[in-house]
Amino acid sequence: MSSFLLRRLLILLATLLAASLVVFAVLQILPGDPAAIMLGTGARADTLAALRHRLGLDAPLALRYLHWMVGMLTGDFGVSYTYSVPVRVLVAERVMVSLPLALLAIVLSTAIAIPVGVLAAARRGRAADAATMGIAQIGVAIPNFWLGLLLILLFAIRLPWLPASGFPGWGAGAWPALRALVLPALALALPQAAILARVTRAAVIETLGEDFVRTARAKGLTRNAALWRHAVPNALVPVVTLIGLQFSFLLAGTVIVENVFTLPGLGRLVFQAIAQRDLIVVQDLVVLLAGSVILVNFLVDLAAAWIDPRQRRSGA
Repeated sequence: MSSFLLRRLLILLATLLAASLVVFAVLQILPGDPAAIMLGTGARADTLAALRHRLGLDAPLALRYLHWMVGMLTGDFGVSYTYSVPVRVLVAERVMVSLPLALLAIVLSTAIAIPVGVLAAARRGRAADAATMGIAQIGVAIPNFWLGLLLILLFAIRLPWLPASGFPGWGAGAWPALRALVLPALALALPQAAILARVTRAAVIETLGEDFVRTARAKGLTRNAALWRHAVPNALVPVVTLIGLQFSFLLAGTVIVENVFTLPGLGRLVFQAIAQRDLIVVQDLVVLLAGSVILVNFLVDLAAAWIDPRQRRSGA
């Protein structure tokens, strides 16, 4: 187990380093001068030069990258050009929206998908299987932002049960804040639940054909008991892996949904920073989000190895 963990840690560190290099390199070739955007097109050349020097934009690329990485490692994420506040303050404020939203969405997705997938696998070839997989196929095809608009029309306008947009903040109380997250969480969760249900169905069907399940049935175990005691636990590895990937997507890929519901989350902050050419905020946020994806995948690998010890022995 120690060698397996060491290999995964080395892969984690190498991937983080590669992600930081790619993000820094890509952002340097984007068109537009942050100093010119901040001061406007009518700014004088000497004023632009002074601002570029103050922001460190005239330093060599290697030195800028090294300074940026040292700051990231020490918790100094720099100061936003646009908001004139430390980036860590912006991240701390926005993550209190994006993280609960992602957690609520993944809980809803998992709670819907696993029972539906297991039911479809248990009723393979029957009407229940065809109906659930047909609905899942529709769910896969529906974009989450369009689903969000439908949810707003139904539950915020026609049935005014939930707010259509905005976020009151956790200071207003847990219930008002959660009410504001329900619709965007559903918009994110339902398409992901459709994908997860299909994967769960396929994994359970494959496991039901294994010898140990047939042996359990031959020893007198009922079909439902064999399903839940043997088939479902042994089918969890691909399901857990997909849940981890979906959580990474929900945490880092909610730009459109946060804009639809005007939520002040990390996705909306990334969108605003790109539009304003705020390089410091974009670099920090993209690397932090990429790091969260890599860390979640690392934890998923550990969970899969814990569920299936064969992966530890094979080093898969």
